[in-house]
Amino acid sequence: MGFFSKLKFWAKPEEEATGPRAAPEAAPGIAPDTAPDGAPAARPAPQEAAVTAGEPWQRELTLALRAAEPRLSQWLALALQGVTEKGPQLWARLEFLFRALGAPEAEARDFTARFSAWLDAMEYRRVEEFRSELQYRLALALDLEDEEDERSRLLLKLSEGLEKTRERITQRIDGLLSDHKTMDAGFWEELEEILIMADVGYEAARDLTARLQARARKAETTDPAAFKGFLAEELAGLFKTPRRISAVNPPEVVLVIGVNGVGKTTTIAKLAHRAQMQGRKVLVAAGDTFRAAAMEQLQVWAGRVGAGFYGKGEGADPAAVAFEAVDKAVREGYDILFVDTAGRLHTKTNLMEELKKIRAVLGKKHPGAPHRSILVLDATTGQNALSQTKLFSEAAGVDEIVLTKLDGTAKGGVVVAIALQFGVPITFVGLGEKMEDLRPFNGRDFAAALLGSD
Repeated sequence: MGFFSKLKFWAKPEEEATGPRAAPEAAPGIAPDTAPDGAPAARPAPQEAAVTAGEPWQRELTLALRAAEPRLSQWLALALQGVTEKGPQLWARLEFLFRALGAPEAEARDFTARFSAWLDAMEYRRVEEFRSELQYRLALALDLEDEEDERSRLLLKLSEGLEKTRERITQRIDGLLSDHKTMDAGFWEELEEILIMADVGYEAARDLTARLQARARKAETTDPAAFKGFLAEELAGLFKTPRRISAVNPPEVVLVIGVNGVGKTTTIAKLAHRAQMQGRKVLVAAGDTFRAAAMEQLQVWAGRVGAGFYGKGEGADPAAVAFEAVDKAVREGYDILFVDTAGRLHTKTNLMEELKKIRAVLGKKHPGAPHRSILVLDATTGQNALSQTKLFSEAAGVDEIVLTKLDGTAKGGVVVAIALQFGVPITFVGLGEKMEDLRPFNGRDFAAALLGSD
């Protein structure tokens, strides 16, 4: 949507209001088209008209919003003042905030209806239980994810997630810098050992060390004080995502691959959640037909995030599932289809051959599909993630990588190894179990979080 530029509301006497008003906070004032628990039901958009802050609380909130620092966290804090739990007061204030930022009333109502359904599914009631998730959803829905405040939240989350990796790398680097007066041969050898121990890997450690030596020579310095700056610049440069054609003939088909246990199912749910919040109609297909309860698990997640679901049952042909899911997506007007795949097969069929078959079937049914092939890797496996990347890249093709479980692992150095050895962009990292914990990967932020710098 993109409504960050300015607040759209102005205070005006109630009798001069020319458009629809948000419901008052008290339950008696809730409009008749609400759900039994007070959550608004989605409804068609009315004809556009000027909207004013008619109710006293709306006028007070308008003045506070206009005086506040232009950050989503500040606006949300004001909107939530006095609200302690879900209910009519929360929905009225959220809808008002949406409209204050220029969003159509229908989008505001759709957002609150979806969020209410999610709260019910998760059995959350108090604001303190879901505030962080609410801000994350608002950032996506209002196209504010790149806003400075959200970037700061991401950097903090990334820093927390990389704590163990930072202990393994940065503390040893700090020791290296204090032990050496100059960046001499001994300095570079010790650095290479530190990187290898941090799961960067032998080849990648040598490559990165050589790049850093080249930077030092170019800068004509051997002063260790300059080292962290060189390292931050080099790391940020490693993760630049190359430009690619993003236009597709809808629906966009995304193939999700990876071995069992890396978090494919929850990653699909989180990606579907992001797409839903960005206004796209999402379908997920259960192509992992060999793992017990895989289909049921994905179906539950699809229901939680409000996505469509397609499956044929355990033991079905995965390629047939993919073929029929595309047919459903085209027929019912879905914008994006995520196809889950097996991580291993309980038959004599080779997994990579099965993936090739799925790709071929998708391309035949919908020319250009799959438009993206996402490899999900578990960061805690360290060097095993490299062998998985090599295997899937050679056999099935990989366009991007989602790295899960980056929080709580000391093996985050594998991120560097992947970038150096394969050049496949890392688009998202998993920093926890919640929907908001799958975050866009940014090389500069990663370098800052890893080195503990700004």
